[in-house]
Amino acid sequence: MITALGLHCYVDAIFNGRDGVPKENSPFINNTEHDKNNSYDGTNMALFEEEMDSHPMVSSLLNKLANYTNLTQGAHEHEEADEEEGSKKKAITSPQMGTFMGVYLPCLQNILGVILFLRLTWIVGTAGILESLVIVGLCCSCTMLTAISMSAIATNGVVPAGGSYYMISRSLGPEFGGAVGLCFYLGTTFAGSMYILGTIEILLTYIVPQAAIFRAERKEEAVDALLNNMRVYGTCCLILMAIVVFVGVKYVNKLALVFLACVILSILAIYAGVIKSIFEPPDFPVCMLGNRTLQNHGFDKCLKTEVIDNLTVTTKLWSVFCDGPDLNATCNEYFVNNNLTLVQGIPGLTSGVISENMWSEYGPLGMLVENKKLSSFGGSDPTKDIYLPYVVNDITTFFTLLVGIYFPSVTGIMAGSNRSGDLRDAQKSIPIGTILAIATTSFIYISSVVLFGACIEGVLLRDKFGDSVEGNLVIGTLSWPSPWVIVIGSFFSCCGAGLQSLTGAPRLLQAIARDGIIPFLQVFGHGKANGEPTWALLLTAGICEIGILIASLDSVAPILSMFFLMCYLFVNLACAVQTLLRTPNWRPRFRYYHWALSFLGMSLCLAIMFISSWYYAIVAMVIAGCIYKYIEYRGAEKEWGDGIRGLSLNAARYALIRLEEAPPHTKNWRPQLLVLLNLDSDQGVKHPRLLSLTTQLKAGKGLTIVGNVLQGTYLLKDAEAKKAEQNIKSAMSAERTKGFCHVVVSSNLRDGVSHLIQSAGLGGMKHNTVLMGWPETWRQSNDPESWRSFIGTAH
Repeated sequence: MITALGLHCYVDAIFNGRDGVPKENSPFINNTEHDKNNSYDGTNMALFEEEMDSHPMVSSLLNKLANYTNLTQGAHEHEEADEEEGSKKKAITSPQMGTFMGVYLPCLQNILGVILFLRLTWIVGTAGILESLVIVGLCCSCTMLTAISMSAIATNGVVPAGGSYYMISRSLGPEFGGAVGLCFYLGTTFAGSMYILGTIEILLTYIVPQAAIFRAERKEEAVDALLNNMRVYGTCCLILMAIVVFVGVKYVNKLALVFLACVILSILAIYAGVIKSIFEPPDFPVCMLGNRTLQNHGFDKCLKTEVIDNLTVTTKLWSVFCDGPDLNATCNEYFVNNNLTLVQGIPGLTSGVISENMWSEYGPLGMLVENKKLSSFGGSDPTKDIYLPYVVNDITTFFTLLVGIYFPSVTGIMAGSNRSGDLRDAQKSIPIGTILAIATTSFIYISSVVLFGACIEGVLLRDKFGDSVEGNLVIGTLSWPSPWVIVIGSFFSCCGAGLQSLTGAPRLLQAIARDGIIPFLQVFGHGKANGEPTWALLLTAGICEIGILIASLDSVAPILSMFFLMCYLFVNLACAVQTLLRTPNWRPRFRYYHWALSFLGMSLCLAIMFISSWYYAIVAMVIAGCIYKYIEYRGAEKEWGDGIRGLSLNAARYALIRLEEAPPHTKNWRPQLLVLLNLDSDQGVKHPRLLSLTTQLKAGKGLTIVGNVLQGTYLLKDAEAKKAEQNIKSAMSAERTKGFCHVVVSSNLRDGVSHLIQSAGLGGMKHNTVLMGWPETWRQSNDPESWRSFIGTAH
């Protein structure tokens, strides 16, 4: 017989060598000094599988132990071993990246994007500097706390394909993992829609506005025309990007650094423009009629009239507000009563405009963008003038809406953990790279909020599309040396982010499909011969088209915010559960985490979901709940040693201890049944309807233990006992009897029944009633034991 001490000494000799020098670091011993000199720092037992299998003596020893204890690995364990072996081979052949290239830069590229260039100035102008800082601080704190939890989970072992889905499913179980994995997939897919819409908005608004197919003949048709243009061009762009991803995904990865370089150059251009504005502010005048901001399209002078050759003539602006070009024409009352003035849109860092931009300027749809400093002499009703060339709100604005629109700008924190297989030292690179990327982008966003509010006039900040400065990108008016640096940089940034989303989302769906937990998704686990997820890409493009048909970036952003927040919430929950349960396999190398931080991050995610859009939050939860219940009832059975099962074990243990403290009160009494079944010679259940009677007796409540006694020796009857247990469980399932099965092997039938009656149950969950069948044909039987066993059992 092999003793545990002998096995420990033998394995220790293999791992440490005959000279006593450690060759590998045991995952069960956290020795800091030893880890520093260990080339396999941060690994777990899974990585020793290949070496142990290659050693003939260890392989023989393990086989003997498996045969002796009759332990077999399930099919899923073999699949996981194959996946781990494939990921190890891939890690050997692929380039090993460090923290900077493997984690920091990918996270930076995914976090910085379309919202920074297209919406941040508008958010600052609408919410004011103080509330904008609250929005940025709230969202960045959420992602930082999530990154801490994610770092703990990611450093607890190797994270293969699937990234966040793998982490959550192996920590919280297949039901939570599948639900949150699909939510993260939908979030990534809608992120692709948002980036494509951002690309088309930059193209049609700032680069080639004359390329618009639909044009508005009247002012009230402008919004519909813009949305239709976004739909047509967005669909074409989606098809083109999907073809690029299908044909050459490797080129997308190679161009990632080019797109990132565009983002970095654009940000540097903004900071350079801020510094230049101290000495020489750029010339971007905004034309004001009274205190109302005018669109600067179609006229070149902010004048009502001008003198040419000693003759006073009207300007193009006069013709817009009057019914003719003549001086005696009938004009708009407000136009007559107020003067035209020029306000410098970029007064500069030292102008003192920061004090005026501190407070919010929320308003309804169609509200005119006004300058509170300038006086107005009243006149016509502003609600009737929104179709004149004023700058107006295109949507109703309020604080919670801006939270939902801004949050997508801080997503992308899992780009590093998704590449763990390509990292030289994932245990070290993922926490450092992710947290540094979040700190860097948080500094960029916070400084941008302050600098935008300190350099740009409020009316220009609230001008979402830059209509008052000849259609320039508002953030581009501040940049140096030219606004085109921001326009081109943001265009390529949105293109690159869209391609990355269309590349990553199908692979996430493929990882979920290959796990087999959602049966109807298994078709998406297949692809081209080289493993590319072709079918998953088609589904991703179809869902992405839904976001493009919505056509409004401000409407799509809150949708993907919900799905990302749902994912981040469960990452924090997974870390908190594993930490509180103190499961044996929970040994993350990242030490700077705490369950309270994870719980705070989880609460913050939930709060932001309902702050930004309570109805979107409910819809996202309903979708996740439906997926959870579907996996629970129809999905394949998976056992991953997840934290939810550990939580159930702890809860059951606590409840059993509480039940044993005192006998149950008569109000709480229920029939706790021990059902003794008879089996035939093939270990089949003789009277399955007895189980139906059992269910009726206790009305589906209380405890049910179904037992049987096999005569013989346990070592010889082990296979029969397992077969009998499976048959009883099948009969219980067919009769819809919920309970437990207990098969006892004994040399004597009466003694076995006695042992079963005495030992069945646990703690306060013990039976108080025995149900058994009446002996058949006991009068005609020649064997007196048939009725003696029955009488003995009753006795």
